[in-house]
Formats: sequence, C-alpha cells, structure tokens
Amino acid sequence: MRIAVFGANGPTGRHLTAQALAAGHEVVAVTRSPGSLPARPGLTVAVADATDPTAVDSAVEGTDAVLSALGARFSKDAVSLYSASAAAITDAMGRHGVKRLLAISSSIADPGWRPTGAHFFNHVLDPLVNRRLGRTLHEDMRRMEDVIRATGLDWTLGRPSGLFEHPVVTDYLTAPVSADGVFTARTDLAASMLRELEERRYVRTAMGVITTAVKPNIAKLIWNEGVRKK
Repeated sequence: MRIAVFGANGPTGRHLTAQALAAGHEVVAVTRSPGSLPARPGLTVAVADATDPTAVDSAVEGTDAVLSALGARFSKDAVSLYSASAAAITDAMGRHGVKRLLAISSSIADPGWRPTGAHFFNHVLDPLVNRRLGRTLHEDMRRMEDVIRATGLDWTLGRPSGLFEHPVVTDYLTAPVSADGVFTARTDLAASMLRELEERRYVRTAMGVITTAVKPNIAKLIWNEGVRKK
C-alpha cells in the first residue's frame, strides 16, 4: 500500500514511517523539515506545509491512504494546525478519490474520559496540564475531529493518552472512543494506526490507545511533551 504520512519527521511520525516501511508499505513522508529523514527503499520525501492546499494536493495524489501524525506544542495563543491541515488533507483526498484516513487526536477530545483509579491525574494533572496549559491545542484538536467527521471518508481518529518515548512496541490496548489508561508509548500508537489500516475495526469512529506494560516519568513527560522547545 502507498501511504502518505503527514508529520513524518515528528516524534510519532518517525515511528510511523519506520514501522510502515518495515511492514512493506511505500511511504510518502510529508514534512517541512526533511533533513533528518535518511533515504530508504520505499520512501519518498515530500516537502510540504500541511496547511498549504496546493502542497498537500501534490503529496496526496497517487496514494491509497493518508495517516496524519501532525502535532503542536502547548501555547497560550490560538492553535490552528490541526483543523487547517485536516481541511487541506480531506479536500485533497476528495479530489483524488483517496478514502482511508487515520489521524492522531487525543483522549482529551472525549469529554467523558477519566482513567479508572488515576485520582492524581484526574484531579490535578489533567485540569492543570491538559485543560489549562493545553487548552488551545486541544480546542483545535476538537475542531480537527469535527472537520474529519463531516467528510464521507473512511476515517479513524487515533486517541492516545499521555505520549512518551519507548524503544519497542508493547502489548498495547485499543478501545472504541477512548481507552481506560493514562499513558501511550509512541511506538504503540504507530503500531495501532498501522494495524487499524489493515483491520478496519474503528472505521468512522475514534480508537483509544493505551500502554499498560510500561510507564513514563511524569515530570519528564510534561517537560518533553508540553514545555520544552525543540
């Protein structure tokens, strides 16, 4: 299968690209910064701004599916990357007859998501980090979800919890809408997206993804994912 991966040079996109190539897919890696993507068999690099309709159209043409791993940092200012890119990508898919879309969102987009037994997270970390520091980012994620739901595409919204780095894929869990857990390894998120591409268990709905085998350092996670500038 020939797939376009938007955000291919980002933290999750790198795992997604590597795993897709290892699985035998052809990958069009869409990124604004191609420098650290080494040449590999099956890989085509498309330099494009994911909010630029003309550039997105060119990247989507000739593909069988689109996976979006785009991401932004927490900001006090309005965030528009998610919704603007979703509009450009879905429009291009419609023009080229590409039906399958998988886009990474967040468990925060589910208003009823409250992990079982996670008292400190539910009552301290979530209100402070996700609902306050990450408010503008998650507002735009919800707008992205609305844009995608309004299409006639075969879409899946991947909803991880707190993302962290881990070197290998674990025995992760998926569930409809959102999953009952606090953390998700990026390797597991990438693996779940590629599995869903093949299995189609969550078409036109959201797929929660959680990691239970390992847990990150919470302070390091907050710093790396929401505060530190790259």
